Amino acid sequence: MPTGARLAAAISLATLAFVVSFLVMPLLPEGTNFGYFVHINVVLGLLCGWIFMGKRAGRGVVPAINNGLTGMAVLVLWALFVQGAWEMFRLAMRHRYGGPFEALSQIFVIGMEYFFLIAVPSVVIPLVVGGALAGLVTENASQRWR
Repeated sequence: MPTGARLAAAISLATLAFVVSFLVMPLLPEGTNFGYFVHINVVLGLLCGWIFMGKRAGRGVVPAINNGLTGMAVLVLWALFVQGAWEMFRLAMRHRYGGPFEALSQIFVIGMEYFFLIAVPSVVIPLVVGGALAGLVTENASQRWR
């Protein structure tokens, strides 16, 4: 059911994904073709905010911060998985893998490589602060628009 909290959560996580996507771009190897990188992350932010954060709003300030941090973590995990799958598919089309199981296992390997690339303070701090703020915005929206 659409609520103000779901909308606020979706918009706040999409904004967080948009900002952090531009913080991640300089960390990736030179000459990387980003294509729909930002667009995919924003859509994932919308979905994670609407599905995961929006329905858990309205429980207080501390649970709101926890809700925001959980939503941010879910967003990062989904983004790592989707971007890893996209990169695996790109490499699979160049016949880099011996079989389908090797290709599927590389999704997680590529996702972990991306995780270690973005696990720097210039990305982690905005993620944590943005996640907490997204939770507070969602809680505020839940209290205002019931």
